[in-house]
Amino acid sequence: MPTFNGSRLVASPLSPKLQSFRNPNNPSYTQGGSAASMKETSGLLRSFSALKSFSDKVGGAFAKLSSSIKHRRDHQNIKRRLLEAMKQRGFSNQKTFRSINSIIMRFPHFKEGLQNIKNIFEKYDEDSNGTMDHEELKKCLRMLRIQLTEKDIDRLYHYCDMDENKGIQYHEFIVLLCFAYLLAGPDSATNNMSNSASRHIEGTFDKLAEAFAFLDKNGDGKLDEKDIILALNETPSKKKSPTHITSRRFKEMDRNKDGTVTFKEFLFSLIKWIGIDTDHEKEPMRTIEVR
Repeated sequence: MPTFNGSRLVASPLSPKLQSFRNPNNPSYTQGGSAASMKETSGLLRSFSALKSFSDKVGGAFAKLSSSIKHRRDHQNIKRRLLEAMKQRGFSNQKTFRSINSIIMRFPHFKEGLQNIKNIFEKYDEDSNGTMDHEELKKCLRMLRIQLTEKDIDRLYHYCDMDENKGIQYHEFIVLLCFAYLLAGPDSATNNMSNSASRHIEGTFDKLAEAFAFLDKNGDGKLDEKDIILALNETPSKKKSPTHITSRRFKEMDRNKDGTVTFKEFLFSLIKWIGIDTDHEKEPMRTIEVR
């Protein structure tokens, strides 16, 4: 400990133990400190590194949670507004469909209308990689004069990217374009197509919405097996599909296995059933058999 010697501060001599560590000839001497000190420092560094790694993981987890919550809210926003748009357009009051089989019989018309969208997708998939990124999508909707806000485009992008591969594939684009048309309203014209092609696509979107509205008996924007059963019971007995029509196909539609089918799930399933990506349907179009 330092002491005063008259008016001067005099350092106390080092203890023998500390002197030995200061002596280069001592085996325990290490440059910059003792072996014990270096070991302690190394341990502290490892602890700090582990703490930083843990902090980074926690921060990443919070960021993912925050993003997940945001997307969940955005998805709810889209579903609510789609339901409102369908009600405003009066799809539930249309009489195009009177049974499930009447929907199935329209499969060739659906396919013909939706195939017109292929040219749009290929035109705006500028790098021809089979997916439309966020910027390509914005340019596409802008050129088609579909009036949506940047925020709504972002919401639709994440809502329709079913496999979350950071890009909109062709079948996802069909669903997204249908939703964009419904949200923007019928006056939002597709500028880069002929009038007949535009009317055909918009008419197809209308019929798809009518088909879903026919099955959605209580108008809550989602289907359960009871909705399908009610649709079956509305058909004259001679035209009824078999009573086992619901289970297997319903399970195919219920992609997230929550016991209900949204309009999005319905459209993705319908696209698969009509074979929109192939020239030959893998399954018969006359019946939808479900156990």
